[in-house]
Amino acid sequence: GKTSLLERTLANFDRSDRVAVLTGDIQTENDALRLARFGFPVQQITTGGACHLDASMIERALDRWELDEIDLLLFENVGNLVCPTSYDLGEDEKIVVLSTTEGEDKPLKYPGIFFRSTLMILNKIDLLPYVPFKLELARENARKINPTIDILEVSCTSGQGLEEWFKWLSRRRLQKQGLISPSAQARP
Repeated sequence: GKTSLLERTLANFDRSDRVAVLTGDIQTENDALRLARFGFPVQQITTGGACHLDASMIERALDRWELDEIDLLLFENVGNLVCPTSYDLGEDEKIVVLSTTEGEDKPLKYPGIFFRSTLMILNKIDLLPYVPFKLELARENARKINPTIDILEVSCTSGQGLEEWFKWLSRRRLQKQGLISPSAQARP
């Protein structure tokens, strides 16, 4: 779900946008290959068994780029809800993606990532008729861990909710650039 979300996100950007992606995986370069087709700089960080990215991996990857040519850098960490929690990568925002196929209890089972995240994206909502996932319970569980977490519901397959994701990301970028105040952030 994370890579599909990045694909839809990159497809939404104009080619002139100064966006880049670092994607982490234990073994393959498959995600980077999927994302490179959008024409933005992409680097795969293969962790060789580590279940997370760390600051030194990010630093080595960034040495290959001219950072003053990048306005938005997206990280796709290794796909689990435990290991990435403990590592500060220098990100401005931490976003957790929870798929409806995983279970609404994940915020309670893996509270660290939900506590540290600004946003929870509930992904694959197009599957709700087919999976025993309780959407409201997932939202409630996430807010038990982090009462201020923003929550968006999306489907990368149908496109549902993606416009709200793009608006959320745009507001955060404008805030970071000082073009709008933090109070302009509408809580989904």
